[in-house]
Amino acid sequence: MSNPPPSPEPITKVSIVISKGSLDGIYPGLIMANGARMEGIEANLFFTFFGLYGVMKDYQDKIRIATVGNSAMRVPSAKGFQLPTLLGAIPGMSAFATSMMQKEMEALDIPPIGEFVEMISDAGGHLYACKATVDMFHLTPDDFVPQMEKVLTVGDFYELAAGGQIIFT
Repeated sequence: MSNPPPSPEPITKVSIVISKGSLDGIYPGLIMANGARMEGIEANLFFTFFGLYGVMKDYQDKIRIATVGNSAMRVPSAKGFQLPTLLGAIPGMSAFATSMMQKEMEALDIPPIGEFVEMISDAGGHLYACKATVDMFHLTPDDFVPQMEKVLTVGDFYELAAGGQIIFT
């Protein structure tokens, strides 16, 4: 008779990498970070490449759904017919899809990105920007929302994430 497998250690820290600047690229990281904080888990968000738009004050509330090349896009709902990726290029399609998604999220009390970032920060979550991307995009601290704490190198991020789970969205 074998012994039962040991219980897994509880997760105490997550570090979430957000690299995509679309609505469906940023929200998963925010939702996971918020959920972590609600469970008492330390949460660090690392925004890199186009994911940086999630913490840029002039852009974070203008983020849209990417309809071009999104092979999972269905209309008029998640159970609707699959939208050919070519139709995603029709002018206004991204704005239309974004509007529909925002209405659904509002019905579920999921806040807009700016408000969500504030909530996570207020709950003790930490937000960081990737130094390589900040330098590549010629950004300055003035470009970011006040909740963005610091610009980190990848090495700094790994040190910060040590002992926890790293999630890439």
